[in-house]
Amino acid sequence: MSFTERFSDRADDYAAGRPSYPAAALDLLFDGLGDVEDVLVADLGAGTGISSRLLAERGARVLAVEPNQAMREAAEPHPLVEWIAGSAEHTGLGEASIDLVTAFQAFHWFDRRAALDEMVRILRPGGRAAVIYNERDESDPFTAAYGDLVRKYQTDDTERRREDGLEAFAAFEAWKDKRRAEVRNEQPQDVDGVLARARSTSYLPKAGAIAVDLHDEIRALAGRFAREGRVVMVMRTIVVACDIGTAGG
Repeated sequence: MSFTERFSDRADDYAAGRPSYPAAALDLLFDGLGDVEDVLVADLGAGTGISSRLLAERGARVLAVEPNQAMREAAEPHPLVEWIAGSAEHTGLGEASIDLVTAFQAFHWFDRRAALDEMVRILRPGGRAAVIYNERDESDPFTAAYGDLVRKYQTDDTERRREDGLEAFAAFEAWKDKRRAEVRNEQPQDVDGVLARARSTSYLPKAGAIAVDLHDEIRALAGRFAREGRVVMVMRTIVVACDIGTAGG
């Protein structure tokens, strides 16, 4: 299965179970870019639009680029979000037309060099590119226990791909200025929400006997940690933002 098709049967769970991103992380993306309402964003690998809507809620115009039709169709519409059936490597966007390029929880699925070259092509001089990830903060006991289940049942090493991708993005030679920050992020959920999160994860089994075992363990885990029927997943939202520089420097 290609990377772009990994989520075709997980789109509804993705929309229901994936965490949002904290306001402080969004602040870092727009800082220094001027009036947010004048900013045109290309959100690459936009999925079901969780990040695209957050960017648009700031007042920016957002071009949500997503190759997977099922993910696009699961997206909640927003008047400032335009959906584009393109990829990070071939966006179809104009040269030097974009102020801010973002990739939320997606850069590891891209062909790195091709995607980075495409970012440079579509960014205007002085524009910015940013990669943003929610990663578990396993100093929290419930989150650590959930992480143990992920490692027990994972079908490939996608989490290592994420780490490697973040390093590759930050090391790209075209960037003139680089900043990294981490922001605490909490996701309160009931057990159904935790199950949806697990089902949305492409490297965890969704069906069959192994998936039944995983889901049973998640229910037991949530039962141990729940307070008034809810648990809190704690994450570190990692932001790496890089500027392209101006034509003369």
